[in-house]
Amino acid sequence: MNQQLLSRTFVELADNLVADFDLIDFLRLLTDRCVDMLDVSAAGVLLADLNGELRVMAASDERVRLLELFQLQNDEGPCLECFHHGTPVTVPDLATETDRWPRFVAQAHQSGYAAVQAHPMRLRNEVVGALNLFRTSTGPFNPVDTPIAQAMADVATISLLQQRSTHRSNVLNEQLQTALNSRVLIEQAKGKLAERLNIDMETAFTALRAYARAHNRRLSDLARGFIDGTEPLNGLVA
Repeated sequence: MNQQLLSRTFVELADNLVADFDLIDFLRLLTDRCVDMLDVSAAGVLLADLNGELRVMAASDERVRLLELFQLQNDEGPCLECFHHGTPVTVPDLATETDRWPRFVAQAHQSGYAAVQAHPMRLRNEVVGALNLFRTSTGPFNPVDTPIAQAMADVATISLLQQRSTHRSNVLNEQLQTALNSRVLIEQAKGKLAERLNIDMETAFTALRAYARAHNRRLSDLARGFIDGTEPLNGLVA
């Protein structure tokens, strides 16, 4: 573990916990840093909506985002079990779990993933989501990385509570609903930009995110403007 990278990562994440931070951009930063810092190939974040239904809120790449969606659509997989039971789920070799999650294991192998570790995102006794780590190779997860990964999940949970209030559950619900609405806008903008520039969805997201940061704009606001035509994205480079 690179201690300097570890320190920089937590400082960077803490710097994003400001009053008006962009939750979607923050969670994407979280997944990216998990891949940079831990011995994993991809990462994703699932959060529960107001009805307790899980939604894909961030992923380090398009391939793992689609796998996370597959879990939700088929109602099986380690990340769902982590959320429902509130405990970590570690599978060093997915091939050993074909009876447990037959459809998920087949799809994970098709997507190139061979191992997974899911960490609960807890608010006291309430689980609000899960941070999910994927590897393309089998074998035990690094025992040094595991508590760090849980700390990353805890940081993500803290980010949902950045507006301190005596009615924290209401604040959390509002933030989750806002984030879910933003996620829809960003997906629509990704699709529109990908079609316009003839690029893939991951490249489209990277371009939107870079443009938003370069112009000091919230990612969700930029996506909304691009969809309704008020933001032409002049100078955007894919």
